[in-house]
Amino acid sequence: MRCLPIKGENAMITTYRSAGAGLTEVEELEPGCWISAIAPTEAEISKLENELSIDRDFIRSALDEEESSRIENDEGQTLIVLDYPVAEKNDDETFSYSTLPMGIILTDSNVVSVSLTQNAIIDDFSKGVVKNVNTKFKTQFVFCILLRIAAKYLQYLKQIEKIFNYVQKQLHTSMKNEHLIQLLGLQKSLIYFSTSLKSTETVLEKLLRGRVIKLYDEDQELLEDVLVEIKQAIEMSNIYSNILSNTMDAYSNIISNNMNRVMKALTIITIVLEIPNIIFAYYGMNTDLPLPYTWVAIVLALVLASLATVILLKSRFLK
Repeated sequence: MRCLPIKGENAMITTYRSAGAGLTEVEELEPGCWISAIAPTEAEISKLENELSIDRDFIRSALDEEESSRIENDEGQTLIVLDYPVAEKNDDETFSYSTLPMGIILTDSNVVSVSLTQNAIIDDFSKGVVKNVNTKFKTQFVFCILLRIAAKYLQYLKQIEKIFNYVQKQLHTSMKNEHLIQLLGLQKSLIYFSTSLKSTETVLEKLLRGRVIKLYDEDQELLEDVLVEIKQAIEMSNIYSNILSNTMDAYSNIISNNMNRVMKALTIITIVLEIPNIIFAYYGMNTDLPLPYTWVAIVLALVLASLATVILLKSRFLK
C-alpha cells in the first residue's frame, strides 16, 4: 500500500474508493482507487508521475483547453480525452454554456481523472449523487463517468431549450438587444456542444470495437448506453441549433421589415413637410405674386401637403 503525499489544505488531488453505494475519500492509495486531479500544479503532476508512473504528456494533454477528444495507448496505460459541458452564470444572471476537456487515464491498478476546473461531473461522483459505482472495476467506472457526461449534455440542452422559450416570449412583447444577444450566446453554446459531441461519438465508437480496451459483456452494454445518450444529445443539439438559427433569421427579417416601415414613414414626413417650405419660400420673396395674402399661402400649403400625403400613402413604391 502506497501513500500519495499530496494531500493538504489546498490540495487539488483527491483519492476515492468504493464504500457501500457511493464513494469515500481515502488518505492512502491502493489498487482499485479513483484519483481525481483538478488543475494540478507542476509539483502535483510530478508526484502523480512518480507515484503512479503516469506519462507526463497524458496529464498535460488533459490540461490543454484546445485539446480535442481522442484516445491513446502507451506502455499499458490508456488516455481518454473527452469534452464535458460547463454552465457558467454571468453577471447579468444569465447562463453561458461551453465545453472543457477532461482526461481519464487507466493504469494497471487505478483510474485517474484530470480536469482544468472543479466541475459537476466530478462533484456528482465525489458527493455520492451517482450511486452503485465500483472503482475496482476500472473499465465499468470509466464508462459510468462517460455516461454522466452524456447525461449532463442532455440536462444542459434541456436548460438551453427552456431559456430559448423564455427569451422568445420576451421578444414577442419587446424586441430588446439583450434578448437577441442572449439568443446569439445560446447559438454559440450549441455549436460548442455539437462539435464536442461529434468528436466524443467518434471516440466512443473506437472504444466499442474493443481494440483499445478489453470489454466484457456488461462493459459493452454500458458503453452502448453511453453511445445512445451521446447520439441523442447530438440529435437534440442539431435540432435546437436549426430552430435557433431559423428563429434568428426570422427576427432579422422582422427587424429589417420594421426598419423599412420607419424609413417609409420618415420619407413621407420629409416630402410632406418640404411642400410648405417651398410655398412659403416663394411667398417670402420680394416679387409680385398673384393673391399675395398670407391665408392663401397657408391654405395652398395645407391642400398640397394633404394631397401629397394621400398620394404617397397609396403609392406602390412606398408599400
